[in-house]
Amino acid sequence: MSTLADKGFTLSKNVFFKFLMGKAGGLMGKPVKIGILLTTAYEKLTSAKSNESGFEQIKDIMMRFMRLVKAYTHGTYHDINTKSLLLGVAVLLYVVTPLDIIPDFIPILGFADDLSLMAWFISAFQEELQKFQTWEEGSVAIGHS
Repeated sequence: MSTLADKGFTLSKNVFFKFLMGKAGGLMGKPVKIGILLTTAYEKLTSAKSNESGFEQIKDIMMRFMRLVKAYTHGTYHDINTKSLLLGVAVLLYVVTPLDIIPDFIPILGFADDLSLMAWFISAFQEELQKFQTWEEGSVAIGHS
């Protein structure tokens, strides 16, 4: 039986996700478009209702990643591998795109592919996310966010 992260890994290999990786690369030089993406992803994650175990934890970690992208685009944080950053932005694009492998309007299943892709990203790039959390906590402690 495969885990949620395993299912996300499988999704990360499909043609649609590879297309989104290309879109992510194009967005990185466009702070306004990144801002719109982050706002849309935030709204989707905060409005999602799920009894899925671990959803709140996934949501919290993806919110941290969105703060990382914001800090990156503002030039205050750059200690991340470019590929990790692009994969994470592609995951956000997947989450906000209404046309994905399983459309979000299908109850329960519609958000399952989004969750599995987020779980894979979190699992695969845990070190990068932890590094940012440490930086973020240090920045807040000294008043530089």
